[in-house]
Order: sequence, then C-alpha cells, then structure tokens
Amino acid sequence: MADQRTRRLPVIASITKLEQIDAAVNSTVERVNLMTGDILKLRDIVNRLHSSGKKVFVHLEMVSGIGRDNSAVQYLADSYKVDGIITTKTNTVLASRQAGISSIQRVFAIDTTALRTAVKMIGQARPDEVELMPGLMPRVIRDLKKEIHCPLIVGGFLRSEEEIDEALANGADLVSTGDTRFWT
Repeated sequence: MADQRTRRLPVIASITKLEQIDAAVNSTVERVNLMTGDILKLRDIVNRLHSSGKKVFVHLEMVSGIGRDNSAVQYLADSYKVDGIITTKTNTVLASRQAGISSIQRVFAIDTTALRTAVKMIGQARPDEVELMPGLMPRVIRDLKKEIHCPLIVGGFLRSEEEIDEALANGADLVSTGDTRFWT
C-alpha cells in the first residue's frame, strides 16, 4: 500500500464499533458514518466527532433506540445536530429533506432487479448521495453512476488501496470503509 500521508483518498470513516471513535477523531477524514451505538450515547459521540471537525451521518437502521419516522429524523436534526442520515428507506430520505439535513440512501446490488428498483427509489426520493453496497463491482458502479444524478459512495468488502482506486476509477465519488488504515 502506498504511503497514505502522501496520497489522501476520498474516504468516509464508517464507525461500526464504538472502539473506532478515537481513530475517527484522530484521523484526517472529514466525514463519519456512524453505524453503531445507541440513543443513550449518541449525543456524546456526535459532540465528540463534531468537536474534532467531522461531519456526522447517523445510520438510522443501525443505531439502537432511534425510530424510523419523520419525528425521529427531525429530532436528530434539532437535538443532536447531526449533519445527515443514512437509510435504506425512501420515506426517511424525504423526512431528512424536511428536517433540513442531508441524506444518503443506501442500496444493495444483489441482482439486476434490485438495482433497477434502487434506481427507481433514488429517482423518487432524490437523496443527496447514494451508497452502493458492496463496493467491489466495477461494472455495477459504472452503470449506477450513469443512472443517478448525485454523488455515489461505495462501501463494503474494499480491503486494499487498489480496490479503492478501482472503485473510484469506475465512477465512485467517495468510499466508505470501517478499515482505519484508510482514515488518514
């Protein structure tokens, strides 16, 4: 792997374990996808990440104790000052717009039908960004990028700088990873 101090990759830190918070705080990444924790710890986590200059996106389906409705999204915006949400739900993307925060709609490309359905949902909801899972599919990245009109994030199973480079070369704008080696 090339020296990360000489080449900065367009990476979002995906925090999947609370133990990764220190690494994210001390990293050079600008954005964090919070995919762990619970409503009781959320304020402290968000405040700590914000204090270190990070934008924080909360994955509604993965942080415990948060509802999946419009009120929950508005509450996160007003009370926790999150920068955005991550969701697989179209209605939650719409709620984020009403709450005045950004949204990432996460889609899973398990087959052609799932991808077609995702493109339709993206067109209806118009999220600020889309995250494609898994991220190891160059042709699918290219095809989806042609169909959407917003930045494309890819994540999942990316384990090397070469795989990240390939995703970016095929149309990804950003890469999300829980691998702290890439958070520098």
